[in-house]
Amino acid sequence: MKKICVGIIGVGRIGKIHLNNLSNHFKSIEIGAISDIDEKKEKLCKDYGINKFYKSYKNLVLDKAIDAILICSPTNLHSEQIIFSAKHGKDIFCEKPVDLSLEKTKKVLKIINKTKIKFMIGFNRRFDPDFMQVKKMICSGKIGKVQIIKITSRDPNPPSINYIKNSGGLFIDMTIHDFDMACNMANDKVREIYSTGNARNKKINQVGDIDTALTTLKFENGIICAIDNSRKSAYGYDQRIEIFGSKGMCGITKKNDKTTFLINGKGIKTPFPKDFFITRYKQAYINEIKEFINCLINNDIPSVGIKNAIMSIRIALAAKLSYTENRKVELREIS
Repeated sequence: MKKICVGIIGVGRIGKIHLNNLSNHFKSIEIGAISDIDEKKEKLCKDYGINKFYKSYKNLVLDKAIDAILICSPTNLHSEQIIFSAKHGKDIFCEKPVDLSLEKTKKVLKIINKTKIKFMIGFNRRFDPDFMQVKKMICSGKIGKVQIIKITSRDPNPPSINYIKNSGGLFIDMTIHDFDMACNMANDKVREIYSTGNARNKKINQVGDIDTALTTLKFENGIICAIDNSRKSAYGYDQRIEIFGSKGMCGITKKNDKTTFLINGKGIKTPFPKDFFITRYKQAYINEIKEFINCLINNDIPSVGIKNAIMSIRIALAAKLSYTENRKVELREIS
């Protein structure tokens, strides 16, 4: 059977993760080409045994040998690249979000529906073994009816100011993962959002963004979700979730570099959490691409697609509006 030929657009930090995983874990596919505006990235072709490098993503898409595309470029290029790729019949995996604009995200929805290509959005936390186990416990009824969801998501250090300027802000760039996870765990639609926050970092404040936030979501089925975010956690990458239900509680604690701990008369000593998302969600990145590849092989529909992308960007925009205007925002306001 002919191998599926995949092309990768954008081989920066996240693109290299997918490049490495495709090369090492998926023998049923061939990496046919990579594309990046930085010509120095052509060196990766030699490192991974790839025959083709394109500076223009359009040339990669137009390559008839390419069956599917991974879009790992900066967010402001996603919708343009999705639309061009879909019009040329390529199945697509795209990193989140589809676009900073809801209107452009809706245009992507239309072209995906029209072309019938397979589309998957990169909400990798859905594919983390720990989060998948919590979801399984909820679905099996082990904690009864879900009542409260608490999510903690804190980065060890903020990204560069140049990145923040073009990121769409904390709610779109960072909290969007938590919004998607809340929807996944609640298995329902958000009705209203309230967000508040601060900029502790002066440089982040100067570019009009925040680095610390609390957001409350109310779902149509009555579930309440509280999310706290920070771009600066002195002790490492802090990722936790707690699901409280009518019969009990389940969740995920911080994932540490080591499993050992020490308790004595001087106190309790435990290891620091994982350093950042690359190590914390290492298996999740493999699992999400595994689903995408299996959908291509078996002609299945990915479990997380354009509708999930639209829902998450709507919630993120509502949270941003709530923070800006200091009021509760109904999701229907972001139509």
